[in-house]
Amino acid sequence: MIVDENALREQVEAAQAAGQVAVDTEMVWERTFFPALGVVQLGLNREHCVLVDTVALEGGMGDLGALLADGQTQKILHDATQDLSILKRATGASPNNIFDSRLASGFAGLASTISLRDLLVELFDIELDKTETRTDWLQRPLDQKQIGYAEDDVRYLVEARDEICRRAEVAGYLPWLEEEMAGLNSPQIYEERDPREEFRRVKGYGKLRGRELAVLRELTVWREEAARTYDRPRGRIASDKLLLFLAQRQPAKSEELAEVRSFRKKEIDLYGEAILAAVDAGCTLSEDQWPTGPPRDRHDRTFEDGVKEAMAHLRERSTAEGIDPALVATRSEVKQLLRDGAAADTMEDNRLARGWRRQLIGDELLARWAENGGGSGQSE
Repeated sequence: MIVDENALREQVEAAQAAGQVAVDTEMVWERTFFPALGVVQLGLNREHCVLVDTVALEGGMGDLGALLADGQTQKILHDATQDLSILKRATGASPNNIFDSRLASGFAGLASTISLRDLLVELFDIELDKTETRTDWLQRPLDQKQIGYAEDDVRYLVEARDEICRRAEVAGYLPWLEEEMAGLNSPQIYEERDPREEFRRVKGYGKLRGRELAVLRELTVWREEAARTYDRPRGRIASDKLLLFLAQRQPAKSEELAEVRSFRKKEIDLYGEAILAAVDAGCTLSEDQWPTGPPRDRHDRTFEDGVKEAMAHLRERSTAEGIDPALVATRSEVKQLLRDGAAADTMEDNRLARGWRRQLIGDELLARWAENGGGSGQSE
């Protein structure tokens, strides 16, 4: 275990000399808003794997941040975004030159959602021991079984990267894989989410409109602030279901909160005043300040049939090409592409309208849609 800054600097320099390093994290995240980072694993090859004790090094991980930001050294992770978001918060450094073996697998005839355990079985017939998944990574000392478990998560990643790239190159998709990996350099991916946009992640928010949606936004901002203040998971502060109910009911008095069955008195005492203030803030907004919800399609059988046909064609074409359809696009992205039609040329926020996805299927979907006469795709 690396417990001092000098030893960390030595490992960072070794990784930079190699030009590549496998990275993983172990954390505890069941009871807090932010994850409590316990260990960072670094691996150069099967024989060279080390653990960084982030508990001992708290506030002293500047060299690790420099490694993350180093554009000359490739960082290899499996399911990279969450780990890198946590590491950015811990080090303040924006990740650069990233290889995500999970996403990259989608270009190598494998699922882009494959677990590391299944990936290593598929590539090397190696099965990882997963008996330590419930370890408290903040406790010290870690025993040898825990250390071995953590090291195994990076032990084979460099070789996995090489084999995935080899398979993608044989299939002719290595440039597309590299384009996808380059997208992981965007700093926005690892930024903390905007509290005023969190309402869009509330399950069922699309059912609300107008003032109800404005109230939901204010309630969600309150929940974000409360979760951070009390360092508790969002769901421990208030569930999505409760926020939706309050946005629709719009209580104005604490007595009305007491009528909500899922609200206990101690929670009303703790949060009640802030909740009522959030509801009032949403209710008093003028109409031009209300947020917009997702577009609602008027019932259009032609359009829905077109989306269904496009999804089927996307799956068929992607599978035939050996690319995981789940990597290519979501149904909502296909729907938006058809809705925009020719205007998709300017749709920079739709991945199907740019890069390798457009080359693989985006233009083809638009052409087929136009040949079939398109659809009204009306939305309100």
